[in-house]
Amino acid sequence: MLTSLPNTLLAIALLLIVVSAIQPLARRLMLSSTVLLAVVGVLLGGGATVLIDTSHTKAIDEAAGTLLRFPVNAQAFLFIFLPLLVFHGALSIDVRRLARDWAPVLVMAVVAVFATTAAIGFALQPLSGVSLTACLMLGAIVATTDPSAVVGIFRDIGADSRLTRLVEGESLLNDAAAISIFTIFLGQLTGQHGAAPLDVAFSFVTSFAGGLAVGFLMARAMLFAVPLMGGNRTAEVTLTLALPYVAFIVCDHMLHVSGVVAAAAAGLTVSAVGPSTFRPRSWQFLQDIWDQLSFWGSSMVFILASMLVPRLLLGMQMRDLLLIGVVILAAMAARAAVLFGVMPLLRHARLSQRVPIPFKVTMLWGGLRGAITLALALAVTENAAVPTHIQQFVAIVATGYVLSTLLVNGTTLRFLVHALKLDRLSATDQALRNQVVAIGLGEVRDRLRRTAGELGFSPPATAHVIEMYDRRVKVETAANTFDTAIGDRDRVVLGLITFASQERSLLLEMFQDQGLSRRVMETLLWTAESMIDGARAEGRYGYIQAARKRLQPGMRFHLAQWLHRRFRIDTPLMHCMAERFEMLLLSHLVSASMSRFMRRRMEPVLGQRVTEVVGDIIGRREDLLSEAMETLRVQYPGYAEALETRILRQIGLRMEIEEYATLRRESLVGEELHDELLRGLETLRAQISRPLQFNIQSGLDKRIEELPIFAGLQDALLHDLAMSVTIRFAVPGEWIYRSRHSARSVFFISRGEVVLQGGAGELTLGHGDVLGESELLAGQQRRRGRARAAGFCYLLELEASAFRRLLAEAPELAVRIERIAEARRPSPAVAPEAAPAPAAVASA
Repeated sequence: MLTSLPNTLLAIALLLIVVSAIQPLARRLMLSSTVLLAVVGVLLGGGATVLIDTSHTKAIDEAAGTLLRFPVNAQAFLFIFLPLLVFHGALSIDVRRLARDWAPVLVMAVVAVFATTAAIGFALQPLSGVSLTACLMLGAIVATTDPSAVVGIFRDIGADSRLTRLVEGESLLNDAAAISIFTIFLGQLTGQHGAAPLDVAFSFVTSFAGGLAVGFLMARAMLFAVPLMGGNRTAEVTLTLALPYVAFIVCDHMLHVSGVVAAAAAGLTVSAVGPSTFRPRSWQFLQDIWDQLSFWGSSMVFILASMLVPRLLLGMQMRDLLLIGVVILAAMAARAAVLFGVMPLLRHARLSQRVPIPFKVTMLWGGLRGAITLALALAVTENAAVPTHIQQFVAIVATGYVLSTLLVNGTTLRFLVHALKLDRLSATDQALRNQVVAIGLGEVRDRLRRTAGELGFSPPATAHVIEMYDRRVKVETAANTFDTAIGDRDRVVLGLITFASQERSLLLEMFQDQGLSRRVMETLLWTAESMIDGARAEGRYGYIQAARKRLQPGMRFHLAQWLHRRFRIDTPLMHCMAERFEMLLLSHLVSASMSRFMRRRMEPVLGQRVTEVVGDIIGRREDLLSEAMETLRVQYPGYAEALETRILRQIGLRMEIEEYATLRRESLVGEELHDELLRGLETLRAQISRPLQFNIQSGLDKRIEELPIFAGLQDALLHDLAMSVTIRFAVPGEWIYRSRHSARSVFFISRGEVVLQGGAGELTLGHGDVLGESELLAGQQRRRGRARAAGFCYLLELEASAFRRLLAEAPELAVRIERIAEARRPSPAVAPEAAPAPAAVASA
């Protein structure tokens, strides 16, 4: 063992050198590095077999033997490499954009796998001489696609991003579907469980759903633990490295659900929530580490799996070529049926955007198979319970099919993408590119001229370089079709997308200061992405709808309000209020800081008129934001001031860090002094980052005293009232109550306006007004009208029993409220249109 370990480590080191050498060679030959790795792996495996039989040199025999007896089997492929590669694939996907194509991704990941399995199984059974179960198992083995070669080609030539996303999303989940089906058929073949169709379907569904749930929960638990690492990047990355293996093994060995789905679900969860959990530098560090791990893993798994090809093809006969040809045709036909038959149904059902025909053709031809297929075939050959003739059948046909897709489809896919023109920018993007380049080159030329003068470059050298830039500017200006190719509507959409994207960047920059709550940052980042998606899908309307949604409290806030109102549990609502305060203030600060960006960056590209339109849309959003902020600021001025102070101090700390960094670069301070200054700032940052205490009852007595309806009440009654009321926040358009709802409380408006609709017509109530009192005074159990918030409202809610007790103790208050209720009742002799005006009601 001691002598074999150095040989194994040496072989791994040499294979890594081969992997490194293949990258530039593949680019030079215009081939996918994955395809070239597979070819080299086959040559190494075949060459080692030849050498060990013919060589008379002991050293060469030992090297060849090490390659042939490399300690990697099917379990090593599935348990070492598969979780890592699946997790990284999910981690590198934009979850929000993938969610827009969830229907085609699921169709290709699940329906296409089932169709391919069935097509290959039933096509092979009459010709192969083995059972249908064995043929279906082979179909499941070759149904899983490998994205590495395809995506690598797409990225090299700049293929359409949506096409790349569809391919990545398909391959992410079809591994899980194919492995689940393979496991079921392998169990049937070896007699481990029966073949009842309902049992098979139930097993697949529970395995898939269980893997999703476990992967999501484990990822959330890991993300919850990240803040406990104290900002240590290496510890945080180590947690993410453990996550896919824990999820995979727990699911596969303990819970008997899909470990592959669990690893994918964990990766998608981290991809979605990670930017608001990890600090920006830590998140970039994490992605860089995972890119490197994935490169090593995918390269090694391909070359090691390819080295097994000569062993798997032992005993191949001419008849096997016919079977491989049948598999190729059946797999292609099944994939084409799903792409051109099922995909259009998704669009008719409005479950998906249209997938263009060039996309479908590329996805059809790009269904390459790779290391996972070889690993599953190897697992069959290593299973002693599988008959020998079935082992040989699976090994030869699966391996031959993998080689055909890599050597034929893999080498021609690049030319197909070029032929279908999928590597070109759209007309809009091309026009925008010319506009941006023309403006950018002009700015660079002007800055270069000033820099040359400051640094004393000779006039001839300066003139020569400036003339080069002048020529480039003229070429780009002549090719610039921005004004004609992009209409005003598209420019407005582009401006909104640019604004939201820049807003997202500013939020991440503020998050770097470590003073913002992670939940608030998660909400802000997600809503910024929603505004980008809304603008892309529905233009300015979609953008405004997403912006409005940011200002609306979520389910967690409503649950906290319910707990506060029904059980007097204040803590959840205090946390929600603090987060809402912080979210509104940060949104306002970011929006206010974008005016300079719009003037300096957006206006030169989009034009003054379009920038003004974008500014008007942003202004409408800012008005809503200011109204929501002012509603809370008036009610809780102390907390608003404390929050503003903390954020301003954070901005000051960031400026100090930038100033000290500048002094360090200019050698005005040494490294030791610079480190000491940063340590002092870290102490201040830790002090600032402490959570602020939010008191939801703060100033409640004063707000009640300010309501005119309670003027002259005894202090004791006001105190009891302050202890009895609960707080209710409402957003524009929210129903306070509806007709026929239970009449269980009365509301006093502390801030905002409410529209009351009933028998007296429509009344607009404002500060100091009361609503919901008429039913309680009349002893009715149900509401006769309905009330809707006209804007952001701050209401004080008093339960019916407390309201009746208050009226009994304060007769003068009872008289006032009775007059208000009487004024709002419809008169038999007066039409509803002649109802009292709001002003008259307020003065009653």
